[in-house]
Amino acid sequence: MIQLVVGLVIFLGIHSVSIVARPWRDAMVARLGAGTWKGLYSLVALLGFVLMIGGYSAARLEPSLLYVPPVGLRHLAGLLMLPVFPLLFATYLPGRLKRWAKHPMLVAVKLWALAHLLANGMLADVLLFGSLLLWAVLDRISVKRRGEALSTAEGKILNDVLAIVLGLAVYGLFVMGGHLMLFGVSPFG
Repeated sequence: MIQLVVGLVIFLGIHSVSIVARPWRDAMVARLGAGTWKGLYSLVALLGFVLMIGGYSAARLEPSLLYVPPVGLRHLAGLLMLPVFPLLFATYLPGRLKRWAKHPMLVAVKLWALAHLLANGMLADVLLFGSLLLWAVLDRISVKRRGEALSTAEGKILNDVLAIVLGLAVYGLFVMGGHLMLFGVSPFG
């Protein structure tokens, strides 16, 4: 469990620099250069991610039950997960969907984390998904307060179609065995 917590602190810590220390981040980018900053940022994020995933995997071997979600919440979780992959694709395919969601990656993380909290009640689940949900909410509030410019470009309708088709295809792959293959758990039992 310690590894999971350390991984979360490192991963969410580096992803929170703009939330809590934007002037420091900007000064570091100016001092190191954008490329070096992005490289260091990526290495720290990767370290946190590896620790977080390894810690979560280890914690699942010694489960600590906090609550037992009703079986029906798995179906609600499945429904909440439906837009997650299209939103992830929309992050990188500018179109109306991206403009509508404003920050599709953050919306996707919030939906993903909430869905997993509804369907899982182990301590490791609550730590992982609850932390990521809280971070995504705080990051969205921070982005709004910082007044970061959002894309107002229309983008191509083809990008929206691609985001939706590719996203739903990935969702289908996860439902039909991808989640079981990658994580050892079938989303619907």
